[in-house]
Amino acid sequence: MAIIVNLDVMMAKRKMSLNELSEKVDLTLANVSILKTGKAKAIRFSTLSAICKVLDCQPGDILEFKG
Repeated sequence: MAIIVNLDVMMAKRKMSLNELSEKVDLTLANVSILKTGKAKAIRFSTLSAICKVLDCQPGDILEFKG
């Protein structure tokens, strides 16, 4: 069982770079990179909300459960 992070897919669909997303969401480049690569152990709802607002998407567009 795993949670798959599809942040890179949504960023590609929106043609947004890692630098641009980190600036707009006000996260460090390192933290956005950790999220993007799926190495994060947790994510705050406020961070998820900010990412969804910037990428104009739903949390389910970014997070996926594989059982």
